[in-house]
Amino acid sequence: MPRLLKLVSRLCALAIPLALAGCDMVVMSPSGDIAAQQRDLIVVSVLLMLLIIVPVMFLTLYFAWHYRHSNTKARYEPNWHHSTRLEVVIWSAPLAIIIVLGAITWISTHKLDPYRPLDRLDAERPIPADARPLEVEVVALDWKWLFFYPEYGVATVNEMAAPVDRPITFKITASSVMNSFYVPALAGMIYAMPGMETKLHAVINKEGVFDGISANYSGAGFSHMRFKFHAVTNDGFDGWIARVKQNGTALSRDAYLKLEKPSEREPVRYYASVEDGLYTRVLNMCAIPGKMCMNEMMHIDMMGGAGVESHENREKLKYDNRHAESGPGEAEAPGATFPATNEPARSNTAPSPGTEGNNQAPQNEGHGAPQQQPADSQADDNNPAPAQLNNNGSSQP
Repeated sequence: MPRLLKLVSRLCALAIPLALAGCDMVVMSPSGDIAAQQRDLIVVSVLLMLLIIVPVMFLTLYFAWHYRHSNTKARYEPNWHHSTRLEVVIWSAPLAIIIVLGAITWISTHKLDPYRPLDRLDAERPIPADARPLEVEVVALDWKWLFFYPEYGVATVNEMAAPVDRPITFKITASSVMNSFYVPALAGMIYAMPGMETKLHAVINKEGVFDGISANYSGAGFSHMRFKFHAVTNDGFDGWIARVKQNGTALSRDAYLKLEKPSEREPVRYYASVEDGLYTRVLNMCAIPGKMCMNEMMHIDMMGGAGVESHENREKLKYDNRHAESGPGEAEAPGATFPATNEPARSNTAPSPGTEGNNQAPQNEGHGAPQQQPADSQADDNNPAPAQLNNNGSSQP
């Protein structure tokens, strides 16, 4: 029996490194200060909880062994029912750990608030007084990432870059469904939602090429919704911007509407120029011509409404960013169902009596497809964006 136990223990010890061999420990070995602070929070929390877990596991095994049937020397007290000293130990230790964890959580929640501007580059360096954050506007599309660099007037798809030790301000939104922006080496994940803008302040402290992913299931192409984040020197970043301007095309509203259509495994694309106000139109869900921007509607509401004349705004506020209402001979967008296409979710669903020809229920009007689309937005569904003259999808700055 002892020999068998030794064999089992050796196999278990061997299984641990084998199980971890395929793991990417980037979360526990990050390259950005925000991610490093989050890593430290995880480590401290786990160690505090182990102060209770380890003794409990040890005592469980000890009691099972000490009070085994064959141990006739163990004290047997069937009438014992209470010990004040033991109760104090059992409850005071977990209570103290809960108080400490609560304090750490409260402090970290405010200190690591993604909306809070950075106050340091790392644990040893504060933010320089003359530092100007790099602004990056992020749009989660189906199923790719679009990055705007308003300071430089360029945009990219499925690739972004930032200088080392320069604060980054992310403004994040989505074109259709909810998603989640996540670069594990940089900071925690932040949700991207259509018609809303979330923010993230972060900094990268080491050079390298890091993976960015979608951390929220968003449909058929979710698994391939990935991008590369290049952390480079200031000179390397200037060279990357120059390459984008040299190899990119123009990102107009028509080009965006083509890019917006669902597509999988989208290659890296560069745009040397961006139409003015395009990100604002994407954020306010009015990139399609003829649509009313959400900020305009909110302003009308703030002013008390537009009266009877506002009925004309109804058609302007119908959104379907997946362009599910296809023309003759065109395939519907992946996963498009009622109310976008007036088709039920299941092909074998029979209409209820008396509902034929009346599929557009009033409660779904706010999500209906736009009545008309630009001609360019319906051309060539298999090529959702103009071809690029660059093959730098796998290159590094």
